[in-house]
Order: sequence, then C-alpha cells, then structure tokens
Amino acid sequence: MKTDQWIDLRSDTVTQPSDAMRKAMMSAKVGDDVYGEDPTVNRLQDLVAELTGQKAALFVSSGVQSNLIGLLTHCQRGEEYIVGQDAHTYKYEGGGAAVLGSIQPQPIEFNHDGTLDLTKVASVIKAKDVHFARTKLLALENTTGGKVLPQSYVEQAIRFCKQKDLKNHLDGARIANAAVKQQCSISSLTKGFDSVSICLSKGLGAPIGSLICSDNEFIEEAKHWRKMLGGGMRQAGILAAAGIYAIQNNFERLNEDHENAEYLATSLAEIKGIIVAPVQTNIIMLAIEENKVEGLSEFLRIKGIRASIGKNTRLVTHLDVSRQDVELVAASFKQFFS
Repeated sequence: MKTDQWIDLRSDTVTQPSDAMRKAMMSAKVGDDVYGEDPTVNRLQDLVAELTGQKAALFVSSGVQSNLIGLLTHCQRGEEYIVGQDAHTYKYEGGGAAVLGSIQPQPIEFNHDGTLDLTKVASVIKAKDVHFARTKLLALENTTGGKVLPQSYVEQAIRFCKQKDLKNHLDGARIANAAVKQQCSISSLTKGFDSVSICLSKGLGAPIGSLICSDNEFIEEAKHWRKMLGGGMRQAGILAAAGIYAIQNNFERLNEDHENAEYLATSLAEIKGIIVAPVQTNIIMLAIEENKVEGLSEFLRIKGIRASIGKNTRLVTHLDVSRQDVELVAASFKQFFS
C-alpha cells in the first residue's frame, strides 16, 4: 500500500490547495465580513455574481449551507419545494429544509438525463386549498451524477415556473463542469434562475466555500439566514482568496478532468463484469458484479487507490488525478478482473 500519496477517486472534494493557492490565501487582505468589510470576500462575491449573471452573491461555508439558505429565503414555514428524488437538496443534505425551515419537500424521480418531467412536476403542484402545503419552488441540479442538463430543457423549465407562478433554484455545485463541457459561459446556463448555488470546493479545487447568487433583495434576506445558521464568518478573506484563485486558474482545466474520466470509462468498459454509464464530465458511474465488490475494494486499497466501491460505484476525476493515475487505475481494475 502506498503511504505517501493516494489516488483518490471518491470525490472531487478531496482536492488539496496548491502552493500558489496557499500563497494567495496567506497574502489576502481581510476585514470583518459580517460587517461587510472584508475586501477579498467582497471581491469574490462580485466576481461570482458576474460569473453567474446575477446581481449579487453571498459567500458561505458550504454547498449544503448555500442550498439551505436558498430554500429558506424562498420558502416560508408550511410551504413546499419540488425536487428530484436523488437531488442533493433532498437526499444528501440532512433534511435541513424540513428540519430547520419547516419546508415540505415533494420529491419526484429524475429522468435518465437528470431532468424532471415537467408534466409530473405540474401534477404534484398543490391546489390552493387550506388542506395543502403551498407549492412555492422548483429546485433543479446541474450537473446530476455528472450529467449536464440540456439547455433546451432548462429554458423550458424556467418558462414553466413563470407560467405556474413558481420560483426556481439551481443547485449548481458543478455548474463549472457543465459550462466547460458545453463550451459556454456559466451565466448562459444560469440565466433566468431566481437563485443559484455554486461550489468552489469541488472541481475548482478550493478547500472550502460556496456562494448563493440572486438579486440584491434576495441576498439581503439571505444574510439573515446565514447569520442564523452560524455562517457569519469574520476575516473570511483568507478563504475567499482560495476561491478567487480557483476561479481564475482552475476553470478551463476542468476539461482535463473530463478527458481523464472519458479515458478511464472507456478502459473500464472493456472489462467483463463492469457496466459503465456514458460519461459527460468528471463523474463515472459503474455497475459492478456484486460478488466482486468486497475483493475489488481491498485490492484497490493495496494498490494505493481510494474509491467508494459498491454494486453501484461512482468514480470522480479531479485536479489531483493525472492521466498517469487513471492509467494505473484502469490497469489495476483489469488486473483484478483478469
């Protein structure tokens, strides 16, 4: 087993800040962000607002907090949001909207491409009746399982929300991956959304941080919820500097992660006993023979490869995984299955 350095495919959240990013953090100008006086945080917020085509942005500690603030700002107690059954805002964020906001989720199944069937969405919108929660919001996610939402669908969903008098929120944790894949700007993918969450600590490689983006009035209300959730950070420019560096230096290179994921997926698809889903960005979804799971997990560990191996497995490429690394991973899989 390698003890000095792992090839870690569990998630793109495991990336380490580079020496240049650490230098930017160390030299960041700071102030008290709760007072709005941290110049580096303010610069990051302006940068991401422009990037997403929104009027304003608010720096928070995590994607979970960013999404939760978005839901709490949109919805009052007893109101409802419609969301994908496997969406992060519903399945992987601790039930925060329901527990902390008394907001009722109405989950429906994703289509295979990560979209929500708008006919199904329409069918679960509650009538205006004292017996029902008030349906207030549609929450979408881009990307989902590495799949990019078709832009034609996004535009249709935004028109649908206007017709149905619904607000819309985009969990854009990996929206940068979607933009690089489609060779377009982030703002072209977020145009028309009432709020957008964007994460800095996944493929972009910052150690911490997300932003909630919307109009000025929304962000002023979001500050209240951030404070209530314990997210009011003080000299946070040290963290914001990493985010600025990530956006300015690690955006275009996401294409390398996509190419490495495609290479690895193509290699693994040659192995009998593994079914590989089509790959679009940096996430590879595998179905592995159940009787091989336990042995494969231990075999990879011995090879110095960290991966969350199961019957349904997700492998994620990122800036700390090189082409040489994915070649070694592919060879290790083939060795085990041979």
